[in-house]
Amino acid sequence: MRILASVLRRVFVRGELTIFDHDGSCHVFGNGEGGPRVAIRFQDRSVARTILLNPESGAAEAYMDGRLTLEPGSTIHDLIRLHSVNRNAFDHSTPMALVNGFNWLTRSLSQANSVHRAARNAKEHYDHPPEFYAMWLDREMNYSCAYFPKRNMSLEGAQLAKMRHIAAKLDIEPGMKVLEIGSGWGGLAVYLAEATGAQVTGISPVPHQIERARQRAADHGLSDRVTFVQTDYRELEGQFDRIVSVGMMEHVGQPYFREYFRTIGERLTPDGYALVHAIGYSGSPEPSSSFITKYIFPGGYIPSMSEVFEATQREGLWVADCELLRHHYGWTIRHWRERFEARRDEVVEMMGERFTRMWEVYLNAVEQTFYTGGHMVFQILVSHAADAVAFTRDYITERESSLRAANH
Repeated sequence: MRILASVLRRVFVRGELTIFDHDGSCHVFGNGEGGPRVAIRFQDRSVARTILLNPESGAAEAYMDGRLTLEPGSTIHDLIRLHSVNRNAFDHSTPMALVNGFNWLTRSLSQANSVHRAARNAKEHYDHPPEFYAMWLDREMNYSCAYFPKRNMSLEGAQLAKMRHIAAKLDIEPGMKVLEIGSGWGGLAVYLAEATGAQVTGISPVPHQIERARQRAADHGLSDRVTFVQTDYRELEGQFDRIVSVGMMEHVGQPYFREYFRTIGERLTPDGYALVHAIGYSGSPEPSSSFITKYIFPGGYIPSMSEVFEATQREGLWVADCELLRHHYGWTIRHWRERFEARRDEVVEMMGERFTRMWEVYLNAVEQTFYTGGHMVFQILVSHAADAVAFTRDYITERESSLRAANH
């Protein structure tokens, strides 16, 4: 505990962290100003060493295993928010510098997302019972950043606004062929077909997502215009007038960015264009979180915007438009987190206590990264031709208005 305490004294400069060690000793860090006050307890002597060796993952694992517990009045949300407001000092501490250095050196190995491995990684995160996700997602089960034209919108309203915003940007005409790479449970594909009259193909490597998506299309009477295929984005053939990829690029891995955009280019018609919606990072490239990579999104990586544009440039694609949604994903995850918390007992019954704690850490941690960690969501439009996309954004507003007027 002595070495860990020396690190924490330099890290916690805002708020206050009180640690009751397993031997009954009490250690207080921070002055209580500018952040929450949190008290935790280490249940055995190994907790301090575990955290010292890998602070983020070590603390998360100790909480998951019940070896790090919260004192009455403290919550996991407050603990992670305390970490978040001290993020800069924490990230520059010696233990985190060592962990991040190792993660950076090994990122090519951890992101070796071949077709087979990418499918396995996707199933590891998404192949939970759909009923689990339905507990805390919106009715259409959109598992991606919502769009908040008004800050106080409901989750359902903001997710509908996101789908409308995407449809407007794509400017789809009836009969156009549209491809969705990473179609999830089918909500966006069905919306696009219903709202625009397009022929939509959605792809995902996860069997139960494909099954659920096909049922969604059937329920809407759209099985003749919406097709879902279980496949990797690199294995699909054909060309499409429009391509949309929401929340997929984060799963591609840095070594495959060029292949991802090359595939998009190959699937586009000469005058078509694509919309890529993904989490991005505002700073220089940085390694993935050990906890997220191990437990939540194996093979995942959040690209720096410089990496995104490097890949599009090298593949000879125009970036005709770029919009950054700052804080929108934080607001989205707050809705998810609160719904998750409200049904925590049901999650425990379905998935177990350790899994529930793991997802508590995940939802809280990711929410905070969009407030203090330099993360945002970007939407870019890419094309072969410079004139494939309208030269001003007026068409987006006009198309959103027409979709809204048609109750889409």
